[in-house]
Amino acid sequence: MAQFRIPGPLRRLSGGETTVKVEAGDLGAAIDALDARYPGFRDRLLDHNGQLRQFVNVYLNDEDVRLGAGLEAKVSEKDEISIVPAVAGGG
Repeated sequence: MAQFRIPGPLRRLSGGETTVKVEAGDLGAAIDALDARYPGFRDRLLDHNGQLRQFVNVYLNDEDVRLGAGLEAKVSEKDEISIVPAVAGGG
């Protein structure tokens, strides 16, 4: 099973879980599986067109999925999916 790493700001959706294992063949299906178990993740990660939101970065084994196959990226048993909300700052 692939494993999501859940960041602090989204842990209220996962009941406080820091990691969640899912079975899926690609990243899109993994997000659907995560949302089926913990509703609300799909809306936080994907926009109304079903694409990754601009302010959320998703990494598959430390690789930015936007630079690769995106939601069609293949996911296997030992893969780790990290959700990294964008952080804004300024001075």
